[in-house]
Amino acid sequence: MSVIRLNTPYLVFLGDALSELEAKTGHGVAFWRPGQCVGQLRYANCKADTGLPDLDVGQAVRAGARSLLIGVAPSGGGIKPEWVSTLVHALESGLDIVSGMHKPLQSIPRLANTASRNGQSLVDVRVPPADIPLASGRKRSGRRVLTVGTDCCVGKKYTALALHRVMIDAGMHATFRATGQTGIMIAGGGIPLDAVVADFLPGAAEMLTPDNEPDHWDVIEGQGSLFHPAYAAVTLGLLHGSQPDALILCHEAGRKTIDEYPEYSVPPLPECIQRYTEAARLTHPQAVCIGLSINTSNLAIAERQACLDQFSDMTGLPCVDPL
Repeated sequence: MSVIRLNTPYLVFLGDALSELEAKTGHGVAFWRPGQCVGQLRYANCKADTGLPDLDVGQAVRAGARSLLIGVAPSGGGIKPEWVSTLVHALESGLDIVSGMHKPLQSIPRLANTASRNGQSLVDVRVPPADIPLASGRKRSGRRVLTVGTDCCVGKKYTALALHRVMIDAGMHATFRATGQTGIMIAGGGIPLDAVVADFLPGAAEMLTPDNEPDHWDVIEGQGSLFHPAYAAVTLGLLHGSQPDALILCHEAGRKTIDEYPEYSVPPLPECIQRYTEAARLTHPQAVCIGLSINTSNLAIAERQACLDQFSDMTGLPCVDPL
């Protein structure tokens, strides 16, 4: 069995990004894994800057790069025709291409032919491995913490990465386990849970979090939300298969309804904790929620600590804003 593995370090390709937001994947990789990035490649009209050194393909290869990572995601998620010559040059120079786009790299003939001819890999991180088994339900050794959310886009990946960084700094044995495209690029491997066939979601989560040493923690990036009408399935599959010892509930302060689904309300946080804990205990009867991660960026600075204190009093749990 295998999970996606990426060859690092990266040359982060920003191309002709129209804004910093369009380059959010590149920013995420550069922020969380600067030691795995040798530089960025930008066209003259690029409007984004990760702060990495500006390098061309040749300079990046001499600096040790092993992959060109597409760090920009234009509307529609496609590979622009004007990028192809650069990507071909990278392949001919010995770099793999790593993409989180919807359009598979192999579907572009020039890229497929060049990669085959030069023995380089085209890696679409949104494609899961083909050998995912059904979940066994077997309790595995080691320990696991999973970030879960009241909704999508509330900070589950950021919280997991921030927690992992602090655990490593404290001398703990911990591994960040990526479950989404940007997380996989940051981690250098993982499984894109949102692309796995539903019956195999728990099995994929088991693959991602195998047996480990008793004091080792897997810090698992959450996906979706139990309360989301479209994405609850991936959340539940990840919850059951990862068998977390500990849950961290992530929430955006002030969010009352599910994003883009205004008829669906976000439950009160104590109810969210109860429902997540009940679901987790199907495969791990001792699962508990250990804290809350609250994104308070939409509040005035003077209001933020009071918000954290309120949620902590409401739930009886530690409450922080990692941002």
